[in-house]
Amino acid sequence: MTDARAEHKDAYSLILEAIDVGVYRPGDRLVESELAERFGVSRTPIREALQRLETQSLLARDGRSLIVASLDHSQLAELYVVRAELEGLAARLAARHAAEEEVRVLRQMVEDDRALIGQPEKMSRANRRFHKQIHLASHNRYLVQQLDLVHRSMALMANTSIAAEGRGESTIAEHDRIVSAIEARDGDAAFKALRDHISVAFEVRLKLDAGEVEAAE
Repeated sequence: MTDARAEHKDAYSLILEAIDVGVYRPGDRLVESELAERFGVSRTPIREALQRLETQSLLARDGRSLIVASLDHSQLAELYVVRAELEGLAARLAARHAAEEEVRVLRQMVEDDRALIGQPEKMSRANRRFHKQIHLASHNRYLVQQLDLVHRSMALMANTSIAAEGRGESTIAEHDRIVSAIEARDGDAAFKALRDHISVAFEVRLKLDAGEVEAAE
């Protein structure tokens, strides 16, 4: 029984990660047999994982097939509103409760990520790590759980706003302001800096979707 539970968890995590990193994108069809072969697990845990992902609205029905879900304009706007408030709260709590070691890790992330400017895929992964570190530094498990749900839904976007031309440089500058506020233990400033960061990302995404800005090569 233990092995079955572990296999179930692995199947779910593997599919979720594949969606998160863009192996499967919105609209892509997911087939049990293909997933079982790709991940080296039996079809039963794959089937259970797909059902779970459908329940979480990360997958949608297209006839008899399951496809990676996509977000319409209203869903996107609603998601960013929730994300901005929850991320801002995480930054506020991090300013209050983060250990000095955690703050130093955040600062080092900002400095290290400067080397990734011009590499959108690497910058996007680094951006996720940075935000996750802030979530953990909030020291509020319930907030972390809710932010995990929000970030799962973020995986349903076809591309990252960091792919926009010039967005890498501005992302680093915004991250720098967030960390500076956390270093100063200024919860209000940290909340505002992170909420403003999400607002800018949303605006860039809207422009990307409208074709008003170009993605970086």
